[in-house]
Amino acid sequence: MRENQETEIAQDSAVIDRNEDRRRFLAKFASATFAGLVAPAVTGEARALEVAQAVRVPDVPLYSGLDEEDVLGRMDRDLRRALQKPVDQRNWTMVIDLEKCVGCQGCTIACIQENKLPPGIVYRPVREEVKGTYPNVAKRFTPQPCMQCDDPPCARACKAKAIEKRPDGIVKIDYEKCEALKTCIPACPYQAIGFDAGGFWGDYVSGEPEAYEKLDSLEYGQARSRAAKGAPIDKARKCQFCLHRISSGLLPACVLSCMGRATFFGDQFDPDSLVAQLIRQPNVMRLKEEAGTNPLVYYLEGRMQS
Repeated sequence: MRENQETEIAQDSAVIDRNEDRRRFLAKFASATFAGLVAPAVTGEARALEVAQAVRVPDVPLYSGLDEEDVLGRMDRDLRRALQKPVDQRNWTMVIDLEKCVGCQGCTIACIQENKLPPGIVYRPVREEVKGTYPNVAKRFTPQPCMQCDDPPCARACKAKAIEKRPDGIVKIDYEKCEALKTCIPACPYQAIGFDAGGFWGDYVSGEPEAYEKLDSLEYGQARSRAAKGAPIDKARKCQFCLHRISSGLLPACVLSCMGRATFFGDQFDPDSLVAQLIRQPNVMRLKEEAGTNPLVYYLEGRMQS
């Protein structure tokens, strides 16, 4: 009897220790993630990089007694490994599991906050598809960021040559070159490009920008203030996989905010990365492949959400 009691006490202590490890790990990770999503206003490219580095996710034990590792830990290691290679030897790729997406719009909101997006600009909408007749109805949610096409129609349509494909796969808009011709917008088969007309959310409340709208956006590693009426106002805008974050070792905001762990990110040129393994699955597909754009956003198809 005494031996049984001692065994039970030891097991209870192990559970308590494991739960305490879990609590510490999640507290550290949540704190770092929150800091990364709410970086303060800065000025200048050097200061933007300084802020990004200051909020970097710290090195914390990724297992810490947990029964299994959170997929964010796996992607964090993949990201750090990719950044050790030259830029032309990595290929940033996103995979979205449609069966896991619950349509919470958390990624959309996190993206708006991270990039200080104005009214009318959404980098990552979540499309809703409904099939069937009540009561036999099925629903699926499809997040649609910029597809970062290997052969981007927007770049061909841009007469100002302001859109280019980076060596790491990201399609970039050069705000300094953009002449607001808007020819890129209809050229995109995914409707992924918007135009910043200069409005503020504060226009709908008091006629003045709200305080958070005066914070600088760190897109492309440069701090820009829309409150000053400069770029990216009167420029074409789109998702760039949070380039300013990944360049500093942080996962994109949409990946961190996904409560269902439905969005995966990494370097597909790394055969050991999670995304490289996922895109080899038999249920992988890409949107509008008939367009021949070869997008770097892949989807895992499963049963429709019902």
